Amino acid sequence: MLNPASKVYLRGLERDLGVSSNTVRLELNKLSEIHLIKIQNTGDSNKKQYVVNTTHPLFESLRGIILKYVGIDQILEHIIAKLGNVNAVYLTGELAQGKNANLIDLVLVGDVDKVYLYTLIEKAEPMIGKKIRVAVFSPAEFSESSLAGMDAVVNLTNG
Repeated sequence: MLNPASKVYLRGLERDLGVSSNTVRLELNKLSEIHLIKIQNTGDSNKKQYVVNTTHPLFESLRGIILKYVGIDQILEHIIAKLGNVNAVYLTGELAQGKNANLIDLVLVGDVDKVYLYTLIEKAEPMIGKKIRVAVFSPAEFSESSLAGMDAVVNLTNG
């Protein structure tokens, strides 16, 4: 839900969640039955990829709940909104991969007062119970290639 563009495999979920493949399969089947996820065949008859169904009527609501759970909504409300001149916000790292993590990695693009930013981060971290790590780029120095090499990237300003 955090990164709707990601595609996952049963074995990858089994490894990431630390539960049996049968448990993962049962839950994936339930999510598929209610059309919250889609199953895609990869060409290999035994391998299936699972992707979130972004057109499901509950997708935005569920994504909002997850963003609240991991604290991203608080960051957007209490930090980014107060900075003013932020053009884009990208979530990277483990949370962008859909994993639970105690560290929130963000890339901010805009004309940002870094001293004020770090003051806001110090206030937000205890509220959400997570550490926040930020990379800041001015609009002139940022390009999509700045995100190259990162495992997963979610644009929070465009969903």
